[in-house]
Amino acid sequence: MRSTSGLPAGLDPERLLATAVDVLDSVADRFLSGVGAPSAVVKGHNDFATELDLELERIITAELSERTGVGVHGEEFGGPELSTGTVWVVDPIDGTYNYSAGLPIAGILLALVHDGQPVLGLTWLPMSGLHYAGLVGSGLTCNGKPVAPMPDLSLSEAMLAFGAFNIASRGRYPGAFRLELLGELSRRAARLRLFGSTGFDLALTASGSLGGAVSFGHHAWDNAAGAALVLAAGGQISDIEGRPWSVTSPSIIAASPGVHAELLQLIGRLGEPGNFTPPEEKYR
Repeated sequence: MRSTSGLPAGLDPERLLATAVDVLDSVADRFLSGVGAPSAVVKGHNDFATELDLELERIITAELSERTGVGVHGEEFGGPELSTGTVWVVDPIDGTYNYSAGLPIAGILLALVHDGQPVLGLTWLPMSGLHYAGLVGSGLTCNGKPVAPMPDLSLSEAMLAFGAFNIASRGRYPGAFRLELLGELSRRAARLRLFGSTGFDLALTASGSLGGAVSFGHHAWDNAAGAALVLAAGGQISDIEGRPWSVTSPSIIAASPGVHAELLQLIGRLGEPGNFTPPEEKYR
């Protein structure tokens, strides 16, 4: 049997959200005490985890598993498959580079996904004193108080967050494509901001402080919580090429309905991202 929310019978999304709020509240002070923590685990070029990443993920995973009986998939230790079944997905410190540098743009991200789709999301930004929680279909709260639905803006009225940028980056969205998109958006959007934290970008989009966010990352632990918040607030999400978003998507665009439609139109005119491979010698 399944509940009306789509979750298996016996899993009440409102109760699960309340439990998740308790768990994140319980680790917020520990998050704050570790600001400035240095790298402890190198994960790749300019990517690392601190000891606090590992500690917080262990605590959150243990609490959620015990209190809800639902499996947890974390950035640092992995976990159950995310595209099927019901799973928590956690990023213990999103914006780790900011966190380690002492910049107040980092947070704890937690989402519940079912068959790859977001059900609820939480983004705790302890350094900013902002705690966002949302249940898809039931609205968004900040610090326990309801937040008005996202305003329906045009792109020219919107301040946008733009994801990680490196002109020499390759992969599905090479640096030259990102540069071309950045240039087009600089001409059309009211303002652009690069904060260095996907969770921060998506939470502020859901709250209406930003009109939209573009992220080139594919990791569910970065995107799922914010995707749930944006949907809860009445916004729209997709991947950069306009396909419906799920935990397996290669990217995410989140925005108010009008901005989302304009973003997809603009990106569609740019052509295939893979055609924007920069000359190697030019960007060394």
